[in-house]
Amino acid sequence: MNAIMNFMRRNYKVLLVVAALSVALWSFIPRGNKNDPEKDKLLLELLAFVINKGHYAPKDIDDNFSKIVYKDYLTALDPSKRFFLQSDIDEFSKYETLVDDAIRNKDLTFFDLTYNRLMQRMEESKAYYKDILAKPFDYNVDESFNIDYDKMPYAKSTAELKEKWRKQIKLSTLSSLSDRLKLQEDKAKGIKEEPVADEESDDTEPAPKTTAADEAPKTFEQLEKETRENSLKSLNEYFGFIKDLNREDYFSVFVNTIAETFDPHTSYFAPEDKDKFDMSISGKFDGIGARLQKKNDFTEITELISGGPAWRGKELEPGDVVLKVGQGKEEPVDVVGMRIDDVVKKIKGPKGTEVRLTVKKVDGSMKVISIIRDVVEIEETYAKSSIVKKDGKLYGVIYLPKFYIDFENKDSRDAAKDVALEIDRLKKQGIQGLVFDVRDNGGGSLRTVVDIAGLFIDQGPIVQVKSTGKNKEVLPDNDSKVQWDGPLVVMVNNFSASASEILAAAIQDYKRGVIIGSKQSYGKGTVQNVIDLNQFVRNSATGDLGALKTTTQKFYRINGGSTQLKGVASDVEMPDKYTYIEVGERDSENAMPWDKIDPANYNVWDRQPNFEKAIANSKKRVAQSQQFRLIDENAQWLGKRKDENDYSLNIDKFRKEQENIKAENKKYKAIGEYKTNLEFTSLPYETAQMEKDEVLKEKRKRWHESLAKDAYVEEALNVLSDLQDSGSKPTVNLKKREKLVKS
Repeated sequence: MNAIMNFMRRNYKVLLVVAALSVALWSFIPRGNKNDPEKDKLLLELLAFVINKGHYAPKDIDDNFSKIVYKDYLTALDPSKRFFLQSDIDEFSKYETLVDDAIRNKDLTFFDLTYNRLMQRMEESKAYYKDILAKPFDYNVDESFNIDYDKMPYAKSTAELKEKWRKQIKLSTLSSLSDRLKLQEDKAKGIKEEPVADEESDDTEPAPKTTAADEAPKTFEQLEKETRENSLKSLNEYFGFIKDLNREDYFSVFVNTIAETFDPHTSYFAPEDKDKFDMSISGKFDGIGARLQKKNDFTEITELISGGPAWRGKELEPGDVVLKVGQGKEEPVDVVGMRIDDVVKKIKGPKGTEVRLTVKKVDGSMKVISIIRDVVEIEETYAKSSIVKKDGKLYGVIYLPKFYIDFENKDSRDAAKDVALEIDRLKKQGIQGLVFDVRDNGGGSLRTVVDIAGLFIDQGPIVQVKSTGKNKEVLPDNDSKVQWDGPLVVMVNNFSASASEILAAAIQDYKRGVIIGSKQSYGKGTVQNVIDLNQFVRNSATGDLGALKTTTQKFYRINGGSTQLKGVASDVEMPDKYTYIEVGERDSENAMPWDKIDPANYNVWDRQPNFEKAIANSKKRVAQSQQFRLIDENAQWLGKRKDENDYSLNIDKFRKEQENIKAENKKYKAIGEYKTNLEFTSLPYETAQMEKDEVLKEKRKRWHESLAKDAYVEEALNVLSDLQDSGSKPTVNLKKREKLVKS
């Protein structure tokens, strides 16, 4: 742990250097209001300055840089090319090589031009879709629409743009109409509609209540009208969301495009985005514990977070509409029509303070609900475990969604402490092998991953980190205690990134456990620091400037290789739906390159005699598995389908195409119906909690059901079985037994 803290102290100098050099900026004290050009200019200046001084590999801000920003920014503003005209692009084009000059000179001309033009085009487009949806479509016309927006040209005229809108909307309504016609035809044939199943569970949506009018067959004209009405409602909601965005939001898009041109993980956080980032990395926040959703001008409660103040109070309910928000004894503020981000700001607040919500209940009654804010923990963020018996042996499964930590409070829970605790609980149940699942885990704290990897080895290096112009630093586990020394499998997929890759790489290099999953993990081999931009400007009247997350270091495996781009290759490669689709860091245009450095000194784990045999056996099983063969066939089909962008807008041809796709899809239906016949259960402490918490009980039920259908988890358990040394049991290193966590 001392090594980690020393490392953090040494590298804090990166921030101190930036802070020291920023004295020159302190003399610039802007004045302004919310949409303040002076604040925008200051952000441009700070962005260029901080990245130039703090980024691992800063790029020259020149004409080539300008061209990349120009292209990506316009794509971000209008990705489907349904707002700007070619004449707009022609007008913008003179700035293609001038964005670098605009950054240096703090010139907002290009941004102002694009922002004002976008607002104009969006306002004009409202009339387009309303006019298009006012009359029926002719689905007998033989025409088509290509949805490859990258290759699609901008419309040359307003008439051409309206035609593009017409085809886009027609494709959407045609898809909906086809579904409605199929449903009605199936009913006439006595074929019942298949329930809509959650992809991760067996739970199905309850069938909606139907009336006699609903049961009666509808004419084509009635169904066609319904699809247009639904499309109109959706577009109205979309433009309602657009209306909530202000100039600051669009300027954040511009600033972020500049930042991400350096690399995909350098980005600007507006103040509210910084709060969301802090919440995501710690898994908690101060508030009432409710999830909100905007519906037209109203803010609706969609979910209460289990264990939070609102959940404990039992007065606020999903479906309640928030009309007013009051702080303590202050006069409540009307929030109808307010941006949802602004409503959230008013509801959240420091622990121990009171907020009063005036809500309209589902039954139409009005009620004022007083809630005392508290720390709310987002349960989905945290590690969870389960036990399962297979072939007479008991195994444990730990799922870690992210490497969370509270940087403000070292005594708070973090991923390393929680994982160590779950391992301890699993050992008390007598498990003989452990599956550690970091699939879809995008990373998190560097400190916690070093601590977690250390739970599985005696002691030694975990990861190497390098800053520009400095010697590498080795981050070790110096504690000889091993929290778990039995058979270990680490599960990864294409979206296991950053800290997940550090863990998988360390376990693989030590040959401590078997890595199974996708061909390779995500491929993010860089470290970011979040720099508060407010520290560089004193006495500013601009308000909160937000923060910049910038890449300051690269990390390397202890064998010297980088996970950048290449990720971690699984010991046992298992097909999935993304096998033939480029995803991950290698799919990013501005990604940093792969390289390598000298390896660290480490000793391979020598207490797993069946290691190579277990890998070989697993590869054979995967190759012979009918389920994995089917998954691979489906992946090949999806790989081909991703390039098919042309859709007929003729109803007969469209329905024929969809029938062919559905027929092909039926071949792969068995993938979702697969069952392992294994039973996963919670540990005793959690079973007791579920007796008092129905929400937690339902969440665990869904998770256990998804595990029981997961062929990847089943194979992980098979590998654990192969890793068992005949006749031996995992041992527990009793050295420093009282020390549960290495940090």
